[in-house]
Amino acid sequence: MTGTKKMLVVVALTVLAAAGCTSAAQKQAATETAWVGSWAVAAQSGGRTFDKQTVRQIVHTSAGGSTARIRLTNVFGSAPLTLANVHLALSKGDAAADASTSTAVTFGGEPRVTMAAGASIESDPIAFDVPASADLAISAYLPDASQATTQHSFANRHNYVASGDQTTNATLDGAQTVDSYFFLAGLDVENAAAEGTLVALGASITDGFDSGFGANKRWPDLLSRRFSAAGRTVGVVNAGISGNKLLKDGAGESVQKRFERDVLSQPGVKWVILSDAAINDLGDDRPTGDQLITALRAVIQQSHDAGVQIFCSTLTPFKGTNYWSTQGESGREAVNAFLRGASSGCDGVIDLDAATHDPDNPATYLPAYDSGDHLHPNDAGMQAIADAVDLSLFR
Repeated sequence: MTGTKKMLVVVALTVLAAAGCTSAAQKQAATETAWVGSWAVAAQSGGRTFDKQTVRQIVHTSAGGSTARIRLTNVFGSAPLTLANVHLALSKGDAAADASTSTAVTFGGEPRVTMAAGASIESDPIAFDVPASADLAISAYLPDASQATTQHSFANRHNYVASGDQTTNATLDGAQTVDSYFFLAGLDVENAAAEGTLVALGASITDGFDSGFGANKRWPDLLSRRFSAAGRTVGVVNAGISGNKLLKDGAGESVQKRFERDVLSQPGVKWVILSDAAINDLGDDRPTGDQLITALRAVIQQSHDAGVQIFCSTLTPFKGTNYWSTQGESGREAVNAFLRGASSGCDGVIDLDAATHDPDNPATYLPAYDSGDHLHPNDAGMQAIADAVDLSLFR
């Protein structure tokens, strides 16, 4: 087998198993959790304002279920945020929704909800047949002028804004496209067959930057399809933020700061894959490998303290970008050596470096996987990353 073919199928995993690795907290969560996350995004500040407008946002599910709920957030808001006449429907593509499936969403039995600044809320359970790997349309009317909303800045797809209350319309009159998510944090499902929620945590590679626009080819989406093809019901939610860092705030709060909210607070969470955030630290701020390793140890411990298994992925290559340096490469090598070592504390290692680098030039992407900027994988590279995850780890 050639080196290139090996890269297409490589699954380099070090499973660090120990007797009694399933904690009492995990066992308790497995018996008590009714909900799993089917879709989610990580919250950021700086979203746009709205005034007497309908916002229709398209979400791509992982696990399906017979009951749903949505989660809204005003965590970075500076003033109360009111939403009314929220509806959930199957998407028919672009801004169109299947009116025959449109279902009202209530909050404490009411069709209107106001979230205080800094608050988040879950809807009442909704009797709705949520398909796996499907697009749903969530429409909400904002009856009052808002302040800047909480957002997820990079949606990698179009969402839609239109004047007036058009939440129950099959199509939106005069809709404008936006490429972010606003005040929407997640969609959860109930499914008796669901095994739990897996959170993908990282930066732009996890967020799907440079994957096919609107095509749901981020590696967490592709990983979800692998679970489905294997006959397993696992919620896979994406907590990537483009530009995010492990150590410092910037494009969103740092991984260290947001770990509790974006990972441990996800419904039904049993596992997390810690992925690519430290690449931006190495490119921009160039901390030492030891500084990053100290932060990684803290995150790994925080996950274990909560009874959540954490699987650590090695950092993919980034030589050829405008922020690569020999210092940054040394830091990447140090982090990867730590993660591959027996003392990392990770419950397993997913070797995304081995799965994506050029065997003839290990500091760079395999050309077939390079989107062209030498930092982000293309769709084939996203598939290689998804394929490098051993599904048997998640039990």
